[in-house]
Amino acid sequence: MNPGKAIQNKINGVKQNFADYKKLDSRDKKTYWKEFLLNNALYILLIVAIIYTYIQNSNFLSAASIVNIISLSAANLPIACGIAGCIVLTGTDLSAGRVVGLTACITASLMQSVTYATKMFPNLPVLPIPLVILIVLLVGGIVGWVNGFFVAKFQLHPFIVTLATQLIVYGLLLMYIMINGNNGQPLSGLDQHFNDVVKGSVISFNAGGARIAIPNYVWLAALIVVIMWFIWNKTTFGKNMFAVGSNPEAAKVSGVNVMKTTILVHTLAGAMYGLTGFIESSRIGSNTANTGLNYECDAIAACVIGGVSFVGGTGKISGVVLGVFLLRIIFVALNFLSINMNMQYVIKGLIILVACAIDMRKYLVRK
Repeated sequence: MNPGKAIQNKINGVKQNFADYKKLDSRDKKTYWKEFLLNNALYILLIVAIIYTYIQNSNFLSAASIVNIISLSAANLPIACGIAGCIVLTGTDLSAGRVVGLTACITASLMQSVTYATKMFPNLPVLPIPLVILIVLLVGGIVGWVNGFFVAKFQLHPFIVTLATQLIVYGLLLMYIMINGNNGQPLSGLDQHFNDVVKGSVISFNAGGARIAIPNYVWLAALIVVIMWFIWNKTTFGKNMFAVGSNPEAAKVSGVNVMKTTILVHTLAGAMYGLTGFIESSRIGSNTANTGLNYECDAIAACVIGGVSFVGGTGKISGVVLGVFLLRIIFVALNFLSINMNMQYVIKGLIILVACAIDMRKYLVRK
């Protein structure tokens, strides 16, 4: 669609909504605003929190802070885009964080500098970066395929399947970091070229008397978002995914291969977790068995905040991106406000709970 035409359609839609609102009587207008406030309560609270944080600490919206928020968000975009597909199918994926941890440790072990004293594989040269990307895509894709196969073939709930694979992957991770006498030590000492490619910078600017660099993985995340948007909106597979998420029986009658679509969605999700692990290995720099812990919680919360509904068949990549940024903004704000780390976990849990409650309420109202 022509961008100008799309914008005009949006404007016409707003005008039509305003015209419809003017026709409402006073009682219906009160109901309208009540529903608006309830459905958008989380966004309103987030905006209030941002304004409050800025008042308390003006550095919150400084150029350095904004770039930091963008960078942190970019690191979490691939896992969110992957897990969003599982949610569209009315499922979830509890194994995502552990897959990130496994692929991060695999990446780190393969990209350690040849001069590093405690290199896990002393006789192995630093592998080409494209080869390492293929390896983590394969590892993540295999885990995703297993998830999708058991969900589709045996009609098991994704919660049970991914809980099982979460434990399996964690066990494999613990065994992996023990091999070759590593004994679970952090995997660090990464090759400088690898770090330059992932978290180096080709674009930087001056702000407030300091040089601020935008990490390269931000552009990798942007590319992933574009690819996922294309898959979701411009391919038969994407259309089939939404059809299966809305009504698998109707999709099957329409000729959609439900089992194949379910497996592919989970496989694609696993590949996204692999890319997240690839980025995290360099971004963190020192990878352990705890790398990736609870990443799936943040990704699920971001998806729900961004409008990907657990009732299935609803969601947009643009919404996922918005959700990731909003969630990261609130987490950074908590740090600026010096909120206790233990309390931050409580707040994260409440955000997930409220987001899911609002999502389900919207569904019940429509129903």
